[in-house]
Amino acid sequence: MSWMSVLPPLVAIIVVFWRKEVIVALLLAIVTSELLLTWQGGEPLVYTFVATIERIISVFGSPGNTRILIFSLMVGSLLAYIRESGGVAATVEALLARGLGTTKRSASLMTVFTGIFVFIESNLSVLTAGILSRGLFEKLGMSRARLAYLIDSTSAPICILILLNGWGAYVLGMLDQQDLPGSSVATLWSTIPFNFYALVTLVIVFYTAISGRVFGPLKKVEERPVEHKDIPEHVPSNSKARYMLVPLTVMVVGMVAFMFGTGGGDITQGDGSKSVLYATVLACVVAYFMLVISRRKSHQQLVDIGFKGMGELLPLVSIVLLSLALGASLRELGTGIFLAGLVGEFLPLFLIAPMLFIAGALISFTTGTSWGTFAILIPIAAPMIIALDLPAPLLLAAVLGGGVFGDHCSPISDTTAVSALASGCDLLEHVRTQLPYALTGGAITLVLYVITSLIMI
Repeated sequence: MSWMSVLPPLVAIIVVFWRKEVIVALLLAIVTSELLLTWQGGEPLVYTFVATIERIISVFGSPGNTRILIFSLMVGSLLAYIRESGGVAATVEALLARGLGTTKRSASLMTVFTGIFVFIESNLSVLTAGILSRGLFEKLGMSRARLAYLIDSTSAPICILILLNGWGAYVLGMLDQQDLPGSSVATLWSTIPFNFYALVTLVIVFYTAISGRVFGPLKKVEERPVEHKDIPEHVPSNSKARYMLVPLTVMVVGMVAFMFGTGGGDITQGDGSKSVLYATVLACVVAYFMLVISRRKSHQQLVDIGFKGMGELLPLVSIVLLSLALGASLRELGTGIFLAGLVGEFLPLFLIAPMLFIAGALISFTTGTSWGTFAILIPIAAPMIIALDLPAPLLLAAVLGGGVFGDHCSPISDTTAVSALASGCDLLEHVRTQLPYALTGGAITLVLYVITSLIMI
């Protein structure tokens, strides 16, 4: 299919920035991809309509995908229970009374450290930090776009650096399939100091949190008045911080416990999609029973609140669904493999690591998945490492960093959607305000890979 395989993601990106409609963009991209697949298979083009519907339906054929979608809906119920209980407002008041989060700097740093502490799973990281901090950000006059940037740019970089999680297990599983010299575990851990994008991104995040300075579109958003959506002016007299903190604690602790359980006692082998779903459902159940026992809401009221919360997030869940369908369609079309081939076979050796980083960014940006990028590029990078006797940690780190970089920039990434969901920020506003920061980190990273390659190769 060659160059035509990049048409679907291009359609999505053009429509997103032109019409500002993500769902329409994703649908048109899926239709374009299925049209190309139908044409490639020699079938009548009229089958494209049916193929598009079946592609979306096929997302539910994967248990992991289905868990992600149900998790996204359950988050809506959890947020609704916490909001209706008054727990958000009570938590904000409690933190302020104890001198925590009283300034923009301390609130931002608390958000970042929460994201770092919950390194077990990226979606759990953004969800916990987002729910905990959105009330403080509103109270202090900071935008939800800033919150979305902080949690999105903390979660994936931390997960790919600490590696004692599903990310590490996933990459380790792929490295075990290669014939790289030495231990796969030792090779994976040795990528950490060379994962420049994750390190640079965290430096920029801490600078933003400490200095309070923002630039680009985010600065313009910050100048607009903040809408107080979650926090009433006065905390209800019978509201307590525990209505928010207990469900969140249950979710985080439950996630760790389920990672151990699904991994047979080894947290690095745990199933991330199962664990985050189980933990979120458990948190919803705890929030429900807390409200029932307190007699603040009846069973029927809580059912209505739960479904209303799901309904509020239905547009974002639809985006996640279509993103997953598009990713599957593009994999069958061969978009990622074509883009990986752009790296070429005749590059100077010192440019291989920078080009792997760029290729990873392109694949992740156009397909909306960093893990899918790892699956495509690691089998390509490994033979280069062996045949050309190149440093494995450097090249593998370039692949991992490129995947995270492209994912940060992509408007069709499910991680981007979850970050917008957790912070209560509009998806396109989150993409637009985070892009300058991601591009700055990407440019610095590219320079670092060139310099490091000149020294090491």
